[in-house]
Amino acid sequence: MLNKQISSNLQRRSKNTQEWITRQLSDPYVKAAKYHNFRCRSAFKLIQINEKYKIINPGNIVIDCGAAPGSWSQVAAVECNSNQKRNKMPIGTVIGIDLLNIFPIEGVTFLNQSDFTTSETQNKIINLLNGEKVDVVLSDMAPNASGIKSLDHEKLIEMAYNVLKFAVINSKVNSNCLIKFWAGGRLTEIENDMRRFYSNVKYIKPDASRSDSAEIYLLARFFKGIKKIV
Repeated sequence: MLNKQISSNLQRRSKNTQEWITRQLSDPYVKAAKYHNFRCRSAFKLIQINEKYKIINPGNIVIDCGAAPGSWSQVAAVECNSNQKRNKMPIGTVIGIDLLNIFPIEGVTFLNQSDFTTSETQNKIINLLNGEKVDVVLSDMAPNASGIKSLDHEKLIEMAYNVLKFAVINSKVNSNCLIKFWAGGRLTEIENDMRRFYSNVKYIKPDASRSDSAEIYLLARFFKGIKKIV
């Protein structure tokens, strides 16, 4: 009876909506996210990356750019122990930023209705850090898709440069930076710029990233630091 009802409801939707709903219903990561109380399936992208590369550790200070609805912040709070669930382990910090409002998460400070790319928001983050430097910068940010791939890619690259600049100025030596991209012509450019500041930069597409998605991540590890000119 339930399957018939779902089928009937799908028939009233547009083709694109039908395809999206069908994919959601059959997606194992959507089901797993509900089971583990993650806010969305993207939590597993960060979980898989962190399991392999150990970019977030207890006691780390983590900045989550484009945090809504909060699934990466949920993972980060567990891994850096900002939620203080892991006894006798160092306690970290997670700061999440997004243009949208995000419901609270234990161990996470959110800057809601805030544009990470502005100096105003970045100054708020720096004030919250209270003189501390960052261990991990995460960015799952993306612009609203226009449908024009070259334009969307360009917008995302500009966002990524904002993230990279913030990370370079505010990170500890040996820190890590993970940024989402869409495939396009300027990927090599920003990859090369990341290599100027990080000892290891590589492309990653975790299993939880849908195979038909153009998204890919650049993981930059072991920040070299920058020399101050006196």
